[in-house]
Amino acid sequence: MPTKDERMMAALIYILSFFTAFIGPLIIWLIKKEESEFVDFHGKEYFNFLISYAVYGLVSTILMVVLIGFVLAPVVGVLALIFTILGAIRAYEGEHYRIPTVFRLLK
Repeated sequence: MPTKDERMMAALIYILSFFTAFIGPLIIWLIKKEESEFVDFHGKEYFNFLISYAVYGLVSTILMVVLIGFVLAPVVGVLALIFTILGAIRAYEGEHYRIPTVFRLLK
């Protein structure tokens, strides 16, 4: 079981993403990844999530040409919000949560 500090730092990766999207989580992950396997796991998971949903957003934007993107873009946005909140909750609970629909580039 990860310590309370590790759980807080892992949850903070997801929470800071609401305010800084990239920089805040990156700073926490780079500082704490050597100290904690748990924070390293959630940092990699968050950045895989960020890359995946950036691709999904780009594809939705391109598909707006054929109108289906106008339906897909809000769905992608809502899923990103939900999975970010779930990631923060699960990290704070000490779980190794793997976000569904994410392709894993960082291992």
